[in-house]
Amino acid sequence: MPGLTRTRVDMENPSLVRLETFGPDQPLPLVMQPAVSGLDPIAWVRHNMAFVESKLLEAGAILFRGFDIEDADRLNQFITALGVAPMEYRERSSPRSDVGDRVYTSTDYPADQVIFPHNEHSYSRTFPLKLFFFCKSPASEGGETPLTDCRRIFRSLPPRIRERFIEKQWMYVRNFGDGFGLSWQTAFQTEDPEAVERYCRAADIQAEWKERGRLRTRQVRPAVITHPRTGEMAWFNHATFFHISTLPAPIQSDLLAEFREEDLPNNTYYGDGSRIEPEVMDELRAAYLQQAVSFAWARRDLVLLDNIATAHARNRYAGPRQIFFAMAEPFSRTDF
Repeated sequence: MPGLTRTRVDMENPSLVRLETFGPDQPLPLVMQPAVSGLDPIAWVRHNMAFVESKLLEAGAILFRGFDIEDADRLNQFITALGVAPMEYRERSSPRSDVGDRVYTSTDYPADQVIFPHNEHSYSRTFPLKLFFFCKSPASEGGETPLTDCRRIFRSLPPRIRERFIEKQWMYVRNFGDGFGLSWQTAFQTEDPEAVERYCRAADIQAEWKERGRLRTRQVRPAVITHPRTGEMAWFNHATFFHISTLPAPIQSDLLAEFREEDLPNNTYYGDGSRIEPEVMDELRAAYLQQAVSFAWARRDLVLLDNIATAHARNRYAGPRQIFFAMAEPFSRTDF
């Protein structure tokens, strides 16, 4: 049209977004927002992958706010534009629903339950380096996703605890088929016991079949990890998350009244099978919670996490809440 001049936007330009934090005392997450109107997030990310990666490695989490991302398909495009692909949810430990191509709901636990901080799949030989949380609609009250810097946890833990776990590692014990938690068919996405056994052998998991088709698994993993990109040490395990003492007291009591300790749906130990002392568990829980930071979700928010550097959690909430979840960039451990 006469009088109009077409302007070409240079997508290879990090300055098209502005960087902020929630305050000087809360560097996590780093907030990225469009600095120009109408910015195509897919095209911008595709041309600025290295910039996004560098900021993610530095901060541990990025909150993309105000970008044009509306649904699971658009989320998938964003993930692909980063040069990675969504991963299938395998070796499952929590209930999720499919909402797209390898895009899931965040954990489908009741709204009145708090989910303790954890790193996704720290118990697996192969786990995702990147996590994505997309807010389709926030809760009317609560429902935040607290974030915890696991590099800080590693540095802040008393040396006696850190060194004991480095020496002993940690053990995760699961029991399937007793009516609590996921079935082994859901966890391993198969109806074939032989397929479960093949998976467990490849993943360095000890599988023990019990009567009536029930299954017990044990896996011993390092409690810390060296980040493959930065060389930083991080506290990276589910030893606290799955320990019976981390559950609310009424649930603890019900489970211990129903099951022998070795038959609990989930529990953790030192890697040699010995019990973790109650006072150690108290210190570990305190370390996570002291480092945790939160922000209120807004519709269309997208959080990208470095799964080694940053643990995530969930607060209880009221009202409808839709948070989509995806994993990407599988990494296989070779340190055990």
